[in-house]
Amino acid sequence: MQGVDVSHHQGAIDWPAVRRAGASFAYIKATEGGDHRDNRFAENWGEARAAGLRRGAYHFFTLCRSGTDQARNFIATVPAEPDTLPPAVDLEFVGNCAARPSREALLREIATFLERVEAHAGQHAILYVLEDFDAHYRVTEAIDRPLWLRGLFRQPRYGARPWTIWQASAFRHMRGVRGGVDWNVMRP
Repeated sequence: MQGVDVSHHQGAIDWPAVRRAGASFAYIKATEGGDHRDNRFAENWGEARAAGLRRGAYHFFTLCRSGTDQARNFIATVPAEPDTLPPAVDLEFVGNCAARPSREALLREIATFLERVEAHAGQHAILYVLEDFDAHYRVTEAIDRPLWLRGLFRQPRYGARPWTIWQASAFRHMRGVRGGVDWNVMRP
């Protein structure tokens, strides 16, 4: 299966056109940190489903807020619905937070987040982890969850186990989306 991941950065999306262009699933940004909600989440969530795409929500995890606060934000934003893709947590060093907690402290906060979000969703989450983040914190060694890894135009060669989702492009151009969009491949 192939699909997209999107946020408010893509603006209004023509979801039927995205489906016709070959996407069968979409990960949609829901939240970031403890209080940010993507202002296009509800619209994208409903319209992706109406267009016939499988969909999942993702949370951009910040190193400056507790796992509890971040889980609360995600749970308040993302409805617990059957037949959705697993919730995803985005782990990377970009954003407006310069904090670098110890590995142990970070793993505790991620575990707290996962425990609460997975209870809400009724399924295990997937970890989207960039290579430099994993090299620094070795998250994929410590947390046994499916992996969503990035390797632009080449399969990723990091992570403690094979990827479940591969982010193959960060700037695919397709009908229905203004500018470039992240393109992903999911193992069957």
